[in-house]
Amino acid sequence: MAGTATPAVRLVELTKRYGNLTALDRFSLDIAEGEIVGLLGPNGAGKTTALRTLLGLLKPSGGTAEIFGIDAWRHPVEAHRKLAFIPGEFAVWPQLTGGQILDLLGTVSGGYDEAYRDELVERFNFDPSKKGRSYSKGNRQKIAVIAALMTRAPLLVMDEPSSGLDPLMTATFQDCLRQAKARGQTIFLSSHILSEVEAVSDRVAVLREGVCVELGSLAELRHLHANTVEATYVGAPPVLDDVAGVEDAYVADGVIRLHVSGSPDPLLKALAKAEVTAIQMREPSLEELFHAYYDESAEAA
Repeated sequence: MAGTATPAVRLVELTKRYGNLTALDRFSLDIAEGEIVGLLGPNGAGKTTALRTLLGLLKPSGGTAEIFGIDAWRHPVEAHRKLAFIPGEFAVWPQLTGGQILDLLGTVSGGYDEAYRDELVERFNFDPSKKGRSYSKGNRQKIAVIAALMTRAPLLVMDEPSSGLDPLMTATFQDCLRQAKARGQTIFLSSHILSEVEAVSDRVAVLREGVCVELGSLAELRHLHANTVEATYVGAPPVLDDVAGVEDAYVADGVIRLHVSGSPDPLLKALAKAEVTAIQMREPSLEELFHAYYDESAEAA
């Protein structure tokens, strides 16, 4: 974050307790204007608690949550003028049409871009003429997504926003997020769909039992874990004993599988001494990083 600009979101030692249960434990995070930050964690990790506290729906037990410098708990009306929220479960008015619901939500939010609303209705293949009671879960979710995006709010807060959307609509949604970022909007995204977070996020925060255990860009998080290498060879197998950074090596029957951390140079020099016919090296996906972290944490516990 450049200079002394006020961040779009600032969480400082944010804590929420329910009796003896600590749902969120001293969570600190700054999100710059125009940045997309993904929030990951299993059920019960504290993701929804963090978002609800940021929205001013829960009073923090400690610390503060600010939106563009506005205390979200002390001044919720002022803070909400700066944001739009997409929940994972959206209840509609059964007697109103989709279009009437969008108009109502847009008016309550303080105004919206009508031309952009119409564009979003077309892009999401949404029929606004039907009554709310007739919509499937996916179409109800489209209402929530369109209603938030059409406001062009400076901050978009999202809790499982693509829940119920099919793969095509999820791809459309991700395109909309990229375009919102290009316009300078800020996005705070909590999701179980790791590929979605990976596709759009600049940084990722990982919560575990209410504690932020990882925070950084995907590149920074990948450096914490090994790359996967797969190769084939003919003739004598390569000797990989004591090669720096190599772990979990399997070498047999013309196949090599291993993980390598740090510089791959020692491994490549070792492979060059054998007759390797093909080699592939790839970085771990966010999903692999996520599961690896939790698997390692469980083993340590």
